[in-house]
Amino acid sequence: MTQYARPQADPSPEYRYHLLRAATERFQCNVASLGPEQRDEADALARRTFDLETLVLESDEARAVVIPEAMVERAFEEVCGRYDNETELGDDLARNGLETNGLRRALRRELIFDAVMQRVGARFEPVGDTDLQLFYELHRERFSRPERRRARHILITINDDFADNTRAAARARIDRLAGKLREPHTSNGLTERFEQLARRHSECPSALEGGSLGTLPRGKLYPAVDAALFALEEGRISPVVESPVGLHLVLCEQIEPGEDLTLEQARPRLREALEARRRRDAQRAWIDGLRRQRPIAA
Repeated sequence: MTQYARPQADPSPEYRYHLLRAATERFQCNVASLGPEQRDEADALARRTFDLETLVLESDEARAVVIPEAMVERAFEEVCGRYDNETELGDDLARNGLETNGLRRALRRELIFDAVMQRVGARFEPVGDTDLQLFYELHRERFSRPERRRARHILITINDDFADNTRAAARARIDRLAGKLREPHTSNGLTERFEQLARRHSECPSALEGGSLGTLPRGKLYPAVDAALFALEEGRISPVVESPVGLHLVLCEQIEPGEDLTLEQARPRLREALEARRRRDAQRAWIDGLRRQRPIAA
């Protein structure tokens, strides 16, 4: 692994802002709370982002960007809003080697960087209808939504160490529950009755949610349970099925049919995704050009 030297003593406030951001985003704590290895990792990340920001800010593009003072103040006030009062803000900044003026300078740099990258990203090659058609045809699977089913189950485990959970006892228990569910009921009453029995008798953690398994596509459950669920009509209960953890009754509450999006249906989101990709590509190519002109540490 490449080793990164820590910055020299008393780095700039702008760098310390990057270090604080790295510590917060990577480790969810401030700089003073970092352990030695965490500090090295945060320093490495901060050095990369700081050097990249510096590279961009020294470009011709950045010289043409003007950031109004009001924008800097709004960004500063947003940071202040995370604290209950100015004293708390000042104390936290001090713990991280910062003060308010240094924070404002760091925020200004960040705003210029963002403005430059937006300008550069806006130069992407437009996405045409042919681009959309080609991507759609090459990635049809991305525009297909599989059938999903909302399900509940009741589980009785099999464990010969417990008298109530021997295979014979477990089968008798779940058969009794199945009998209760076959008693006369309305269609709405079945789900309610199933939920009640699951809460009282199921030995799966989902019992707390009335046996709810959520809404699932194929392949998310044990094979026998999955097959039973996807063989059911909506509002029906499966026969008893066995999995490696025990015996199940499965209720299919709702069926959401699968759907294949047409190109016209997919067009708005597809165009947005391709434009975002081209925007990133334009930014990356521009930065690579800057690095060729003035290399910085990778």
